[in-house]
Amino acid sequence: MAFLMPVISPQQLQTHVNKLAGEIGEHNIYRPDALNAVADYITLEWQQQGYPVTPYPYTVKGLQCSNLEITRSGSNSGNGIVVIGAHYDSVMGSPGANDNGSGIAALLELSRLFVREQPTTTLRFVAFVNEEPPFFYWNNMGSMIYARQMKQRQENIRYMIALETIGFYSTTPGSQRYPPLLKYFYPHTGDFIAFVTNLRSRRIMRRAVKAYRATSDFPVQQLASPAIVPGVSWSDHLSFWREGYQAFMITDTAFYRYPYYHTPQDTPDKLTYEPFARMTNGLFLMLKSLTGASSTN
Repeated sequence: MAFLMPVISPQQLQTHVNKLAGEIGEHNIYRPDALNAVADYITLEWQQQGYPVTPYPYTVKGLQCSNLEITRSGSNSGNGIVVIGAHYDSVMGSPGANDNGSGIAALLELSRLFVREQPTTTLRFVAFVNEEPPFFYWNNMGSMIYARQMKQRQENIRYMIALETIGFYSTTPGSQRYPPLLKYFYPHTGDFIAFVTNLRSRRIMRRAVKAYRATSDFPVQQLASPAIVPGVSWSDHLSFWREGYQAFMITDTAFYRYPYYHTPQDTPDKLTYEPFARMTNGLFLMLKSLTGASSTN
């Protein structure tokens, strides 16, 4: 099968990660200047791509912070909205190159490419604040607030995709670990991207995996399981599940593969940018297929 040539380069992804986790460094509510610098960087990148940026500010621990949103409107408003998002804060004590500089880098490059695409279904790109502890799972988590706002506005969100820790791949045998029992069903080499969801959202995730495999030769694995399995619910897709939306996560499996997860060593030099770029190009082509997009030039 022939696949299209890549349009997102390793260098483009690395430039974003270097800025977020190298130049700015650790960025969270306890380092507000750095967190604001990351928000400003994302906003400026999107404005330079030509998108109006909508901030959704809220105050937590005395600091105003914002979820950030842009929209690529679809030609058929009746098709609803596909949300693709990534959190832009890093955990305390870590610069967050992979978690989640990689997710934001991919988000910025995907939105850049959709400038010249006309989707049938509206595609909304969202950068979420405050995903990491102590906010994860609780009401002040950025994506929890955003998903509640969308529910209150009765937004027709068909499903949500969370990009979570997606920049590290290894061809070394034994580089991939799993929760109990799963090791018997999945490869032991961490060279693949994983699509993960709960049982309720399994059909839409499988449709996305099918679209990914149809447009990319990058290895992909999928898991639909009860959310109690460790790691299955550990990102912003959880917030959308709670509001009744379908959602799934795309991840390199984080701590099951990446040895620098949530450590000071999660720095830009640890990511593997060539496979990261190949994987992200696959995401672009998948999103084109899922949203019925066609090139405008």
